[in-house]
Amino acid sequence: MGVHAKLRAEAQARAGVLRRPRARRGLLPWLFLSPLLALNVLVVLGPSVGSVIIAFTDWTGMGNARWIGVANFVRMVHDPVYRIALINNLRWTAIFLTVPIAMGLLGASLLAGIRRGQILYRIAYFIPYIIASVVNAQIWRNILNPLLGIGPWLAHHGIPYFNVAFLGKEETALYTVAFVDNWHWWGFLVVVYLAAMQQVDPQLYEEARLEGAGRWQEFRYVTLPMIRPTLVFTLLMTVIWSFLVFDYIYILTRGGPAHSSEVLATEAYQAAFARFEAGYAAAVGLSMSLFTAIVVSLFMWLRRRGWEI
Repeated sequence: MGVHAKLRAEAQARAGVLRRPRARRGLLPWLFLSPLLALNVLVVLGPSVGSVIIAFTDWTGMGNARWIGVANFVRMVHDPVYRIALINNLRWTAIFLTVPIAMGLLGASLLAGIRRGQILYRIAYFIPYIIASVVNAQIWRNILNPLLGIGPWLAHHGIPYFNVAFLGKEETALYTVAFVDNWHWWGFLVVVYLAAMQQVDPQLYEEARLEGAGRWQEFRYVTLPMIRPTLVFTLLMTVIWSFLVFDYIYILTRGGPAHSSEVLATEAYQAAFARFEAGYAAAVGLSMSLFTAIVVSLFMWLRRRGWEI
C-alpha cells in the first residue's frame, strides 16, 4: 500500500469515528420526543383521521356505519341552519376582531401611564378571564334575567330601556352572548398588550415627543409598530378561536332562539348528541377545521411574501 492510500484510509477511519457521535447526537432529541409524538398520534392524529372517515358515512354514533360519499357535505351546503351558523360565526369573528382588540389596546395604553397601583388594575382586568365560563355565564344570566335581573330593577326606578329579554330575542341573543364573552376576554388582552408595551424602548417615546408628537401620534407611530408581533398573534388566535367558539353560546342560549345564535360548534354538537347524526356532525366539524386552516395558510402566505406580520 502506497503512502497516499495509507493516509486516505486513516482519514476515512477518523471521519467515520467523528460521524458516529454526531449521528447519535442527532437521534437523541428524537428519542426524547418520541413519547410525546406517540401520545399525539394516539389522542390527536388518530381521532382526527377517524373524524374525516366518519364525515363520509351515515354513522349515528352507535352500530355500523355506511359509506355515503360526499352526501353529508352536499346536505351541509343546502342546510339553512348551517348557513345561519356560518354567518353567525363570521359575525362573531368580526365582533371579536374589533371590539375587544380596540378595548384591550385602549386599556393597555391608558394603564401604561400609571406608575402606582398598576398591579391592582391588572388583577381586576384579569379576574374575569380566570373564572370558569360556566360561572361567568351564570352571573350574567342572573343579571340579564327578564324578571329578576337588573333590567326590571331599573324599570322599577324609572329607566325602562333595559327591561328586555336580551337572551330570549332573536335580534339580540347572539350579540348579548358576544357581550358576555367579551366581558371576560378583553381584560386578558389588556394584560397581554400591556406586557408588550412595557418592552418598548422609552427613548423612542422621548424622541417622538422631541419631534412634537402627541399622545395619538406616539401610539400610532411608536407603540403599534413595536407591539405588532403581539397584536398580529392575538388577531390570528382570535380568528381561530372565533370559529371554535362553543361554551358561552351553549350555556346561555344553546344556539336559540330559533337558531338565531347558532354557530358551527353548537350545530355540530346538536347533530351528534341530540339528533344522533355523527356523520353529519363530523362533516360540520371538518368544515370548521377547513376554515381555520385557510386563515392560518393565508397568514403564512403573507409572511412568506414579506409582510411584517
